[in-house]
Amino acid sequence: MDLDLTAGGFSGVVLAGGTAARMGGIDKASVELDGRTLLAHALDAFIDADEVVVVAPTSVPTDRPVTTVCEDPPRGGPVAGLLTGVDALLRRPRMVGVLAVDMPRVGAATMRRLREAARGHDGAFLVGADGRRQLAGVLDAARLDDVRPELEGQHSMALHRLLAPLRLAEVPAIGDEAVDIDSWTDLRDLGGRGD
Repeated sequence: MDLDLTAGGFSGVVLAGGTAARMGGIDKASVELDGRTLLAHALDAFIDADEVVVVAPTSVPTDRPVTTVCEDPPRGGPVAGLLTGVDALLRRPRMVGVLAVDMPRVGAATMRRLREAARGHDGAFLVGADGRRQLAGVLDAARLDDVRPELEGQHSMALHRLLAPLRLAEVPAIGDEAVDIDSWTDLRDLGGRGD
């Protein structure tokens, strides 16, 4: 399926409902890097989006209007978070972007590269130097509907299982784009490198 990027209809889902176990269970969305919350960084990646849903157990103040929802039960994993976020969108998008809140170096340019790479595919995801797919990508919303599991199958489902039937482009990360903040050391190290 060839995606027409000029047709509009791009929305974003920020996944901020993880347990942050290695950071003492803190709400990662409110953690600050370079004087701004991780959520603010994530919202920057969706500057081109018509609408953004944040999936999180608590709401973090933002400078931009967003919808905040929580999957039921909370902390159901990325598949439950993604699908809950898509369901909360006010308008049906042609394309939906998904981003983990702990990837602050993914920006609007990253999302534009992903959208461009999705042409002729069902979507595209960022890939780190180690070849692993990151939780930063775009998907054709109709194709996501095609592979959507029943409600009871969403919780704790691995994202790669959901996406396995889809034809996805892989987009190599540039610079620190693929870095995620899983520990206080990660935060310190990324902050020390600057923008």
